[in-house]
Amino acid sequence: MALSKRSVLGTIVCIVILALVGAFLYVESIIATKFNIDKTVYIYVDANKDYQSILTQLDTTAHVGNMTKLKMVADYYNYKDNIRTGRYAITPDMNVKEVITMLKGGHQSPVQLKFNNIRTKEDLAVRLSNQLMLSKDELMVALNDSARCAQLGFTTETVDCMFIPNTYEVYWDISFDNLFKRMDTEYNRFWTEERRAKAKQQGLTPVEVSILAAIVEEECYFSDEYPVVAGLYLNRLRSGQLLQADPTVKYAVGDFSLKRILFVHLQADSPYNTYKYEGLPPGPIRVPSIKGIDSVLNAARHNYLYMCAKEDFSGRHNFAVTHAEHVRNANRYRAALNTRGIK
Repeated sequence: MALSKRSVLGTIVCIVILALVGAFLYVESIIATKFNIDKTVYIYVDANKDYQSILTQLDTTAHVGNMTKLKMVADYYNYKDNIRTGRYAITPDMNVKEVITMLKGGHQSPVQLKFNNIRTKEDLAVRLSNQLMLSKDELMVALNDSARCAQLGFTTETVDCMFIPNTYEVYWDISFDNLFKRMDTEYNRFWTEERRAKAKQQGLTPVEVSILAAIVEEECYFSDEYPVVAGLYLNRLRSGQLLQADPTVKYAVGDFSLKRILFVHLQADSPYNTYKYEGLPPGPIRVPSIKGIDSVLNAARHNYLYMCAKEDFSGRHNFAVTHAEHVRNANRYRAALNTRGIK
């Protein structure tokens, strides 16, 4: 009888162990569920924090091996009530437990925020919104908020100067305030004592350097002309002459596609029309590049006061010291335009 009890007890112990092992293996099989991907993919959780949308991304973008098992893990960790915004990287070696834990903990991967070749404020808003959780419309409201801009030392016309084209590591769900603070920090980091000293030597503030650099970049097709053109405009500013920069007229009339500036365009009553108003316009006509800014800070020293596009349509310029010489250059260019029927 005693032997029989021991046998029963042993059997029970074996059954329990087998059950525990089975349960462990079952749980492990759930947790170990992988994703059918061969490279890193990203899941985006926006401000709506839509649980179903997240599941859809985990299915269609990350190709989870078993959606039922993923949901079981998500339920166990109560992820549905703990959703956090962000951009999350899923790598081929990750399992569903690791992914859910990452999502719930908000352990997101930063984006490499890039923007260059930006012409208008709207272009900037679009480029930023394509890389961040912020929408274009929301960004436009922020960029046109005079109080917000003033806090950082800019106006709504000059705030574009704060955005120095480069690559910045930020989180996808960064807020307006934090984005602006970051750009302000990067702006002040860019404007070193050396650059500020060079700006002062040119008789310009950092913002004025950016405004002039924007004109220089719009004027030049080849960057090796930047310092020469920058020097020419500085000569005009110092002599009290109108800048008479064609790109500012295009900006004033809202048409950068103009191939020929006509008298009617020159009459545009806008503070950006440098044929009509003396000095620099109130803000940049594009977001200038670092190269453009440095070309103003290191402008070529010469006596040129005039320039005109070359008649060979190479994209380069003929430069002149005297007005008479400039008139000859301009006449050759007009003749070339007429020959090609460009009006």
